[in-house]
Amino acid sequence: MNISTHWKKKAATVAFLALSVTPLGVSAANESNPGKLTPSPEHKQTTIEVLEILDSRHFEDLNVDSTLSKEFLDHYIDSVDANRQIFLESDVEGFDKRYASSLDNRLKKGDVAPAYNIFNLYQLRLINELDKVIANLPASINGFDYKKKESMIVDRSKAGWPKTMKDVDDLWRKRVKSAALAMKLQGKTNDEIIETLTKRYKNQLERVKKLNSEDVYQIYMNSFTELYDPHTNYMSPSISKNFDISMSLKLQGIGAMLRMKDDHTEVVRLIPGGPASKQGELRPSDKIVGVAQGVDGEMQDVVGWRLDEVVDLIRGTKGTKVRLEVIPAASAGGDTREQITITRDEVKLEEQSVKKAMLDIKDSEGVTRKIGVLDIPAFYIDFDEARRGNPNYKSTTRDTAKLLNELVREGAEGIIIDLRNNGGGSLREANELTGLFIDKGPSVQIKTSSGRIHLEQKPYFSPYYDKPVVVLINRMSASASEIFAGALQDYARALVIGTDSFGKGTVQSLQPLSHGKLKITESKFYRISGDSTQNRGVVPDVELPAIYDSELVGEGSQDKAMKWDSIAPVINRRMNDYTQVIPLVRERSAKRVAGNEQFQYFNEKMDYQKSLRVDEISLNLDERKNQTEKDKQVRLELTNKQRVAKGEKPFESYDIMEEEFKKKDAEDNSVNKIELDDPYLIEAAAILLDTESIQHHEVAKNAKKK
Repeated sequence: MNISTHWKKKAATVAFLALSVTPLGVSAANESNPGKLTPSPEHKQTTIEVLEILDSRHFEDLNVDSTLSKEFLDHYIDSVDANRQIFLESDVEGFDKRYASSLDNRLKKGDVAPAYNIFNLYQLRLINELDKVIANLPASINGFDYKKKESMIVDRSKAGWPKTMKDVDDLWRKRVKSAALAMKLQGKTNDEIIETLTKRYKNQLERVKKLNSEDVYQIYMNSFTELYDPHTNYMSPSISKNFDISMSLKLQGIGAMLRMKDDHTEVVRLIPGGPASKQGELRPSDKIVGVAQGVDGEMQDVVGWRLDEVVDLIRGTKGTKVRLEVIPAASAGGDTREQITITRDEVKLEEQSVKKAMLDIKDSEGVTRKIGVLDIPAFYIDFDEARRGNPNYKSTTRDTAKLLNELVREGAEGIIIDLRNNGGGSLREANELTGLFIDKGPSVQIKTSSGRIHLEQKPYFSPYYDKPVVVLINRMSASASEIFAGALQDYARALVIGTDSFGKGTVQSLQPLSHGKLKITESKFYRISGDSTQNRGVVPDVELPAIYDSELVGEGSQDKAMKWDSIAPVINRRMNDYTQVIPLVRERSAKRVAGNEQFQYFNEKMDYQKSLRVDEISLNLDERKNQTEKDKQVRLELTNKQRVAKGEKPFESYDIMEEEFKKKDAEDNSVNKIELDDPYLIEAAAILLDTESIQHHEVAKNAKKK
């Protein structure tokens, strides 16, 4: 049967459906007056506009009252002093007395003066602390007692505020000692450590001094907008301009979304088809601590840099190489460093295009079967070419239909739709793609802030692919991916396999302001079953080992993420009866997974990563060294376990492994193809065949009863 696309003519709405990241960073500072910053004249009107838009258009209906005022104040203080290493407990108590019950009324009048009163104290204290750290660095580094038994809290965001300036000084002493320890474990001498840390803290000092009124305003307003949800953000004019550039996907960089976290640049996600995604080593939650140009350029320490400055270093001319020094997410105490070389390029539409492959796999009878694979990295559409009337414009659905027909002609007996790491994209494409696999009906419900519910659907019957289908997802499958996977699951058109998806079930739009822009969450997705995809995501019918830590990655890992809920279903028609099928398929899959060495590797790696989640790290050299050596040994053992499972020779040592990885980094990684030895694809094919076999058995059994 020939599968074709059927388009509905309607105006395109600019909305953000993909897995998004807060446009963090500060504006390019033009003027600054440390400790004496004040609001700009335009901030009053902008504040009033922001509140009016949030009140009328945001999906969540929050009461801007004295209760919210206290929550706002706490969030702002934590945004300014995230690690609780500058403000004293008495400072915070003073802020409470002055502002805890009045910020709501001040905002309504456009009064943002409290933001500057609080920030000015922070700026002066931080400048003073950095001055002391820099002046004392040589004596500190040469005088540290690395045999002393002491530790440092890793994440102080929930710790108590220091009581005295002596406590503040001691927090910074431990911070400097921990940084020095990490470099000592990399073989650096005291002189080299002093040089690196002096540059680091002097850079931070210069950046702090350059912070201006616009920077403070953006932090303040985002501390308020984020009370609604983490995807609602105020963007100053300069940040808005950078955001517009990033949305065009024309950046000549590495294709990664980044954010600032505790003075580090953290990877949020990789753009499918981008240079980093194809290179394969950079991962979500990795921290970038150094950037170097070319294969032999000097590594520049970027700890404490602003996000926009780090991004500027990473961007460059197409075809050139950039080296990143990274602390892997699975690093004990942050002491392990890796260098990753990536060739800069644009993230092009064709790199995100659907790809196909044919997988030959033996069924339970030993017969070789052909299972098609459709790898869909994003839900895309070339709006410009479509508007020009180009009959060959690219879109996810058009490309999928073409490749699906080719796979059918080549003898595919079923299809695996691979949505792993697909962060979403066009809502229209998610709906149209669903239409290739169902006869007709809705694909998703969209509820607006006004309570109105709109259906995206395939209104009329048309030919569709009716052979067996499974959908493969993981934690980085988000938004439009979740709509498609959820729809096929609700129709019982396909089994969904893998791990829980990301859980981004909201839609954002950009609203212009008199000064900057506001990205606001105005709608929410609901499956045809009535369940939201928000926070919970799509739960697979058959679970496979995870490669991402759900505690660190996913909507639920973000502060103030909107909750899961449900509305009335719109359809209860199911195209298959999987009632008897799913328990048997799960049982068979669990046996295969338990006996598969590659899946054992993924499970053991995840268990080890979770074991590294600690509240405190030691500042004792021997203890840190032992932990680092243990970390290296475990990483070597796990890597070798995977290599043996793939029939490759194990590495003899950690150093040899690192050298091999560096050689691989230097190679051209431009080929972006489907790996047919991927254990997830092989297991997906086995599940598809199990499903088909069990269904046929049930049909035959029921026919015999009749």
